[in-house]
Amino acid sequence: MNKRVSDSPELYEVPATRAPYTLLDVERAISELRRGYPVVVRGGGGHAMLTQAAETMTPDSIQRITDITGEPLSLAITARRAAVLGLAETAGKIAIVSGIGGLGADELSALANPLVEAGVNDELRAKLSVTVREQPGHDCASAAVTLSKMARLLPAAVTAPILEAGDIIAWSNRHDFLSVDTGDVFQFERAAVRNLKQVAEARVPLMDAVDTRIVAFRPADGGHEHLAIVVGTPDPAKPVLVRLHSECFTGDLLGSLRCDCGDQLKGAMAQIKEAGAGVLIYLAQEGRGIGLINKLRAYELQDSGFDTMDANEQLGFDADERVYMPAARVLKLLNISQVRLMTNNPDKVSALNRLGIDVVERVQHAFPSNEHNEQYLQTKASRAGHQF
Repeated sequence: MNKRVSDSPELYEVPATRAPYTLLDVERAISELRRGYPVVVRGGGGHAMLTQAAETMTPDSIQRITDITGEPLSLAITARRAAVLGLAETAGKIAIVSGIGGLGADELSALANPLVEAGVNDELRAKLSVTVREQPGHDCASAAVTLSKMARLLPAAVTAPILEAGDIIAWSNRHDFLSVDTGDVFQFERAAVRNLKQVAEARVPLMDAVDTRIVAFRPADGGHEHLAIVVGTPDPAKPVLVRLHSECFTGDLLGSLRCDCGDQLKGAMAQIKEAGAGVLIYLAQEGRGIGLINKLRAYELQDSGFDTMDANEQLGFDADERVYMPAARVLKLLNISQVRLMTNNPDKVSALNRLGIDVVERVQHAFPSNEHNEQYLQTKASRAGHQF
């Protein structure tokens, strides 16, 4: 059984010859889900299911999936989301929610989206049947939820089993559905990182650092691009001053006061300039890895009284969905193996160390709070262990 993709370097890796197919199949499936179309997920032992992202469901698409499979729909959500709804008391990986008499579009929305006004009322709760899977999930339903996450949609998937289909790939082609293997889904991030390559480099003089070049890295599937902003000429024989910075449209570009991202970005560049050389890696992981739209949804929940971590969990995500494999890969491609890391986040330090980058020093990287982000910073310190 393939293991869950994470920052651990000891995981099984998809064979290099398989990687192009892994990237292509998963990217196509992600595109279909974002467009509101179902895809077929193939698992071990001949198991397969038809799935569609919950937030794109309509009464017509529900009817279509039911008609094609002849099976009742279920909703696959993270166990974290199920716990938030009061449907489960577990730290399991995934929950399968079924409804007596089926689930309609409004009911699916209420289960998947915490911003739906009606929410989960007593009438809906009474008709639900919930199964929580405690073991690490690598089956079709777990892959369906993972694909929804990759598509930057809510982590919830409507599913229906495909029974007595014989050749699943032939069945998928006959019904004009893309299909994807669960193994490819769970190995996608690792395959993408392994295929991350430098695709462009240019001198870009900055106001705070004239001697700067930007190096762009892209995976073979044409997916998310990560950038290295290289100031001066770092000496790879010595520990290099480095900042891992996850993109933040609202903070970095608009100067949002809800977070400290803009201050961290500017402060890191100033500190690197002062040191004479260093690297800022700009990671395509908006909103701690949940995407801009879901980050805005989390902001709406924060305005209702949830803190930054609880808001993510209300949506069904982990408090932090980021991975640092791309950062380690970029550093290795730049021939950097030792770093002085500007961060308050101990998870970044431990992740890079696990991935073969020696963090010889954690450099404090804190900035004054304001009335809009004070609670946000307190939450990062008290609940995520950030060291300010």
